Amino acid sequence: MTHATGLKYVKPGVLPHMWCAGCGIGGMLASLLCAFEELGYENAGTVVVTGIGCTGKLDDYLVTNALHTTHGRALAYATGIKAFKPELNVVAVMGDGDSVTIGGNHFIHAARRNIDVTAIVLNNLNYGMTGGQASGTTPEWSVTSTTAFGNPEREFDICALAETAGANFVARCSPYDGWEMKEIMKRALAKRGFSLVEVISPCPTHFGRYNEMKETPAMLRWLGERALPVERFRSLPAEQRHDHFPVGTLVDRDEPDFGARYETVRRRAQQAAQ
Repeated sequence: MTHATGLKYVKPGVLPHMWCAGCGIGGMLASLLCAFEELGYENAGTVVVTGIGCTGKLDDYLVTNALHTTHGRALAYATGIKAFKPELNVVAVMGDGDSVTIGGNHFIHAARRNIDVTAIVLNNLNYGMTGGQASGTTPEWSVTSTTAFGNPEREFDICALAETAGANFVARCSPYDGWEMKEIMKRALAKRGFSLVEVISPCPTHFGRYNEMKETPAMLRWLGERALPVERFRSLPAEQRHDHFPVGTLVDRDEPDFGARYETVRRRAQQAAQ
């Protein structure tokens, strides 16, 4: 039996990758590329869009079409690509700062439009590349390089934001279960409309050191203790949910995507011109 490796999408000679030991980006990339392979994506028919930050280096490793964009704007570029060439498979890979802190407005409107783009967000709970500053997803009261006595701000729930804004598919996973990560990504890629996969993976270099996860095993234990299958999470009393988060498929609906709605407008315009 053969298994997908994803290597057909990777430039020769670029491995091992540059990310820190314990960072989930390498595993996230492996899961994404294996999902590409199992779905039969062609290199030339696939576009991976990245922004700035640790995930922004990801396009350096690929032999798909790739576009390295500005901070917070990956989804804006991805939307333009998909609108212009709807036959392409378009994936935007971002960090938490890139997607919903700097790029929050683009994130909301990509989900609202239900554009047929898959957003993969590596949520490492801080600005990892620039020194571990607090981001919009840093859990409240967590210690970071800019919140030495605890973060007084409440954090974004990226999945709830995507659901409320109108995404057709929303899921969450973590490096604690790499096989499930790949399967979730396959479902997201195959879904028509805007899809989000949030990968919870605390930054080991900054966030982990400040918050009692100084070694990778401690981080994995933290994820294993807090991540609950969505059905189990929803069965918990409200007062017990604070220390946990749901993983798996959170939203799966079939609202018409932007492409279908745009086609309706195009036909109306043609009929009006006759």
